[in-house]
Amino acid sequence: MGFSSFLGRVLFASLFILSAWQMFNEFDANGGPISKELIPKLSVVKNNLSSKLGVALPDIDARQFIATIIFLKGVGGILFVFGSTFGSFLLLLHLAITTPLLYDFYNHSPGKPKYNQLLNDFLLNTALFGALLFFIGMKNSIPRSQLRKKTPKAKTVWKK
Repeated sequence: MGFSSFLGRVLFASLFILSAWQMFNEFDANGGPISKELIPKLSVVKNNLSSKLGVALPDIDARQFIATIIFLKGVGGILFVFGSTFGSFLLLLHLAITTPLLYDFYNHSPGKPKYNQLLNDFLLNTALFGALLFFIGMKNSIPRSQLRKKTPKAKTVWKK
């Protein structure tokens, strides 16, 4: 059970780790290729929040946002491989922030190819979010005493 659990965590986390590595390699002065997609979406979020709150919000720097995404994916994925609940919380935070922002199917008409692609990606990330919640729930449902199994001491029998 131990090896298959570790292998499952490695395969699951490889999605995040390899994605973070690719984003890190493409990261440049502007934030990389993803910044072209993120900048308009971040400005829409800023404008919506400003109008709802009635307060002018500062601009969201796309480069810092992308660096945060890389950090959450990379560190969260590595910690998750070793069974860390903190790593799964980092990955949850990443998915909670980026999924509705990047996969905004709700801004497109149903039936269009872009709508179907964004909806599919949104649902995939929602499934990953659910898998992380399941991992956290299973990790917390095992009693701590069971995690550290104590081997019973051998009793010696004295014969006369």
